[in-house]
Amino acid sequence: KPQLLQGVYAMGFNRPSKIQENALPMMLAEPPQNLIAQSQSGTGKTAAFVLAMLSRVEPGNKYPQCLCLSPTYELALQTGKVIEQMGKFYPELKLAYAVRGNKLERGQKISEQIVIGTPGTVLDWCSKLKFIDPKKIKVFVLDEADVMIATQGHQDQSIRIQRMLPRDCQMLLFSATFEDSVWKFAQKVVPDPNVIKLKREEETLDTIKQYYVLCNNRDEKFQALCNIYGAITIAQAMIFCHTRKTASWLAAELSKEGHQVALLSGEMMVEQRAAVIERFREGKEKVLVTTNVCARGIDVEQVSVVINFDLPVDKDGNPDNETYLHRIGRTGRFGKRGLAINMVDSKHSMNILNRIQEHFSKKINKLDTDDLDEIEKITN
Repeated sequence: KPQLLQGVYAMGFNRPSKIQENALPMMLAEPPQNLIAQSQSGTGKTAAFVLAMLSRVEPGNKYPQCLCLSPTYELALQTGKVIEQMGKFYPELKLAYAVRGNKLERGQKISEQIVIGTPGTVLDWCSKLKFIDPKKIKVFVLDEADVMIATQGHQDQSIRIQRMLPRDCQMLLFSATFEDSVWKFAQKVVPDPNVIKLKREEETLDTIKQYYVLCNNRDEKFQALCNIYGAITIAQAMIFCHTRKTASWLAAELSKEGHQVALLSGEMMVEQRAAVIERFREGKEKVLVTTNVCARGIDVEQVSVVINFDLPVDKDGNPDNETYLHRIGRTGRFGKRGLAINMVDSKHSMNILNRIQEHFSKKINKLDTDDLDEIEKITN
């Protein structure tokens, strides 16, 4: 529709990304087709499924017609922003958030055509509170399905929601990874799907320069970080730590050195987290120190450096390749150049780094002082 195209161009898109090129023809086809797609964040998938939802809406009908499930409050808000941008020239289109804390009067019916929210609240709105008539939903989107099913209860809630929807409802499911559990789940909720699988390496790693720095302990890592600091804060950086404790320590130490840093971690209230991300987005803090909670889906255009203060490992201490990709994928978004620096402080972490290199068959170079000029170039 012309008013949607206007929104797409206003967002600065002039040609589709890979996932958009593959998925949009299927998502917009008549009659509607179901889709299971593998796609990292940062590939433009949100814009793709948002365009599909907006294309199916009848703006004259004042009731929910599209439903999008997100694993977290932050991601729901972020997708909502994309809907608002793309629907900017479509004023009769309205959006409601089904998230914890959004209290509505009992017996109320929702007039917004698009509802985006987290599984628990959406399920309540559909069944217990009857704010939404699930039988009128035309498009059902499950975003970040892998994160979704890793959360206690989300999997069952999503399946229960899906069972209330009409037979001809279009189902679109996106996941960055397709382990067996995700695949089984996807096949439960998406009948007769088209399937798009992207090679993950070709998506993210080509535009990102990766380095490592050798240290002997945590304090040396801190020293090394302070040495690189001047070069990186020209743009914005995210620093990932393994535990909340390390993250708090590091943020405090950096502040002592007089650096403007923000701390984001899992025990903060949802509102606090949203406020920290907002400040970082606006550039009030140049550096965000965080744990894995934020490796997913936080889109801040200006991030051009990611530092792994601790390398990502799973609970058994093996390299967590997916998290590595997600973390460093915070930079180099949409084909811009980016930089990832890994802090190595032991034989064990060198071994982890080597295994990550092998997994992605991409060489990670040692960072020398001469490279700092190179870094300034990338971040400027």
